[in-house]
Amino acid sequence: MNETSDQTPETAAETEAQAALTGAELIADHVTRLPNAPGVYRMYGADGDVLYVGKARNLKKRVTSYTRLIGHTNRIARMINATRAMEFVVTDSETEALLLEANLIKQLRPRYNVQLRDDKSFPYILIARDHAVPQILKHRGARSRKGDYFGPFASAGAVNRTLNALQKAFLLRSCSDTVYEARTRPCLLYQIKRCAAPCTGEISTEDYDALVAEADAFLTGKSKKIRERMAAQMEAAASDLDFEKAAIYRDRLRALSHIQSHQGINPQTVEEADVFAIHAEGGQACVQVFFFRAGQNWGNRAYFPKHDKDMETPEILDGFLAQFYEERPAPRLVLLNEDVENGDLLAEALTVKRGRKVAVGRPHRGEKRELVQYALDNAREALGRRLAESSTQTRLLSGLADAFGMDTPPERIEVYDNSHISGTNAVGGMIVAGPEGFRKNQYRKFNIKNPETEPGDDYAMMREVLTRRFSRLMKEQASVDNTDEGDTPPVPPDWPDLVLIDGGAGQLSVVQSVFDELGIDEVTLVGIAKGPERDAGRERFFMTGREPFMMEPRSPVLYYLQRLRDEAHRFAIGSHRARRKKAIGKSMLDGIASIGPKRKRALLNHFGSARAVAAAGLPDLEEVEGISTAVARVIYDHFHEGTK
Repeated sequence: MNETSDQTPETAAETEAQAALTGAELIADHVTRLPNAPGVYRMYGADGDVLYVGKARNLKKRVTSYTRLIGHTNRIARMINATRAMEFVVTDSETEALLLEANLIKQLRPRYNVQLRDDKSFPYILIARDHAVPQILKHRGARSRKGDYFGPFASAGAVNRTLNALQKAFLLRSCSDTVYEARTRPCLLYQIKRCAAPCTGEISTEDYDALVAEADAFLTGKSKKIRERMAAQMEAAASDLDFEKAAIYRDRLRALSHIQSHQGINPQTVEEADVFAIHAEGGQACVQVFFFRAGQNWGNRAYFPKHDKDMETPEILDGFLAQFYEERPAPRLVLLNEDVENGDLLAEALTVKRGRKVAVGRPHRGEKRELVQYALDNAREALGRRLAESSTQTRLLSGLADAFGMDTPPERIEVYDNSHISGTNAVGGMIVAGPEGFRKNQYRKFNIKNPETEPGDDYAMMREVLTRRFSRLMKEQASVDNTDEGDTPPVPPDWPDLVLIDGGAGQLSVVQSVFDELGIDEVTLVGIAKGPERDAGRERFFMTGREPFMMEPRSPVLYYLQRLRDEAHRFAIGSHRARRKKAIGKSMLDGIASIGPKRKRALLNHFGSARAVAAAGLPDLEEVEGISTAVARVIYDHFHEGTK
């Protein structure tokens, strides 16, 4: 892959002449130096922002099409007129160009491209095999751990339901390796028949491996054989009058039935496929995606890609697909409700990435067409709900702008709150909302780290949170502003239009001082103080340079602000509880050097508790099996600092 800046003319006069060119004239000037080769091109506007990223089988021919003055849609015509610079990357093949285009679109978020805005990773079920006794668990993120991955599932809820049923059906352990090694007797999961308890030898290694093999077979599409085998084992146990064993097989069969009964539609002839259907209405589009694996429905998710209102559904879907699979593995079959221009090219690219054939197409008959129609019906319903919600949301944001004297409705609202108990485990929370509602993938928590912050000092905590958040925004903005000409600029940071603080005049003054120190003056700042006796509906609002005011008790805008404040409060409390729970679950022995799970278990078995270990004398510690004199001294010194 070779990048050509095409920005270095031989003379200063040529440089000056090129700088004066814009739109179609500038594009035509670049065409004279372009090769007849595949590649990717970028169009830039006057402010240096990327307008569009495109790929071509032949760069010269593709870019030449932009030099015509007629025959373009309004969107393309606007894009051409706004172009002030271009950059090109030559690739070895059109397939490589397609993959690079998808990567650049996700990275740069150009205005005139279709943008996949929800980029959250999908959860998987993992049978981990980096231990002698495999573990089954939910997994999200890089697939670096040794084991078998099954998915993707559309949501964490879909994974959790399937995982719970699989534990009942196959009795595989879900505990971590550390917990497994420390067990001396079966846990509660064994008692409620959701684990075979290999940790304490309640099942042999061979029998447990057989359960793992059954779970693997079920998740790879052999569910019918597994069910038939369990049914035969149940009948055999009943014939031998071993009714307790027969009841175990009965419960396992019920668990497998529970998985499929909660999956809705399950295909008979499609074992592995992703089904995409797009529906557009009111200037918006919804892409509904269904995941079918092992002949089972593993859930669906609705996407609402950002696109120009003039774009047709095949073009939107075409742009969506390459970005969707940019970091995700593809199944053997991708079914669509529209014929897309780059379908064959996408199939080739996915085949290369996956290492085996991937087919992409639009079915016209049979069960595959029924699956696509089912997805289309869901896309139509999801878009209808979103249009109704967005209409209401638009009115609320307009009302918010009026209430706080903003020139335009806010596109991004950030709400901050703190949570702690007497200053311990203090956490700051930030939630984000906008025209599309809550944007939960952009929520952030801030563990209070400053040692100078007094326990319970809400002002100092808010100062730390806002300083960290906006200092980082300023650094990210500076890196964008200081990008050298010709280099690919980083993605601009997401600045809020409106910042809401849970607090009154005191909290507001603290945050305003942070903004003043950082030189931030284009963000509207509002403090929300609870009413007398925390009465909802009587909140007072504080803004710099304006007298405190209240809203009409039944105002929809007030209700919306209450929802924002309550969501920030919920998130901050949840983050605080998670941190507190983690601190409670931490053993006093965890921070001692040279003490691993084996020695920790030996100490706890000998003394009975971590507190008793801390109180033990040096001779008592030396008596523990596996604890040498040197290690005993390390443990003793850890709990008796300064004592000789």
